Amino acid sequence: MTKVWNYFKSNPIVIMLVIVSLAVGFTTNNFFSWANLGNLISNTAVRFIIALGVSGCLITKGTDLSAGRQVGLAACLAGILVQRADYSGRLYANLPEMNMFVALIIVVIIGALLGAFNGLIISRLKVPPFITTLGTQTIVYGACLVLTDAQPIGGFQKLYTQLVTGRIGNVNGFHLPYLLFVAVIVGLFFYFLYNSTRHGKYMYAIGGNEIAAEVSGVNTKKSLMLIYITAGMMYAFAGWLLAAKSGGASSGMGQGYELEAIAGCTIGGVSTTGGIGTVPGVLVGVLVFELLKIVLQFLGVNPYYNYIVQGIVIIVAVALDIRKNIKKK
Repeated sequence: MTKVWNYFKSNPIVIMLVIVSLAVGFTTNNFFSWANLGNLISNTAVRFIIALGVSGCLITKGTDLSAGRQVGLAACLAGILVQRADYSGRLYANLPEMNMFVALIIVVIIGALLGAFNGLIISRLKVPPFITTLGTQTIVYGACLVLTDAQPIGGFQKLYTQLVTGRIGNVNGFHLPYLLFVAVIVGLFFYFLYNSTRHGKYMYAIGGNEIAAEVSGVNTKKSLMLIYITAGMMYAFAGWLLAAKSGGASSGMGQGYELEAIAGCTIGGVSTTGGIGTVPGVLVGVLVFELLKIVLQFLGVNPYYNYIVQGIVIIVAVALDIRKNIKKK
């Protein structure tokens, strides 16, 4: 209980957003409904997986601006591979219809290669993560446009979409989306990775002081490579899920998701100064951020203003994080 109190005490923006959500919930219709809860869970699940990939980069004082475009590329590639053979609008007519899990493996391998590309440039060539991933973002988007010819992709295998969009139970509207269980499994894996493995300890050590970590025997180059490879694999997995969840894919899919992931991590207590961050914190941050978007919808706010509000939340969260660390020093 003390840990929970300390967390909320250190992250006032979470309390503020929760209070706003409750106020809207008690003053609008259908906010507290099973349908809205299911929608919140499904959206949070995919964003949580993306944020977990970004979290490792942030903990080591890095970032990944290519996350959203990598998600989009993975979604488009997965969509192309699982298009039905009898679909008239197939993008590549001569490409055989592929098993969705084989498509997942291919997509994840490509995600790992993109992550390795980022990690190699950052760890070996010492190019700042901001610049590296900004360049990768543009490269990946261009590759996605070439791959899809900027055409929307549809006609997915029925089993593929049903597997991701399915749900358990339907008692008086109550149900649990399959995506919830996927997110729980991934979250538990990352919790173990961050707290019970040498890789996790090295990650926090690099974020605390990279030079000191290297002097103490940590192979910082290898660790950074693994962090960005893991991130790339998470983006690819999220893209595979997102395509099925949406029932289609396009080159514009995933745009801005990196900012949402960074915002969720920051709101959840992942420090921009490095060395601080937890998996439960990331989950809370992403959940609260998704809740904010739903609140804006229920308030009837023009969707264009959502970006303004989200940008303000990101700035405030980072500002509070920096002030909090200054006080500690």
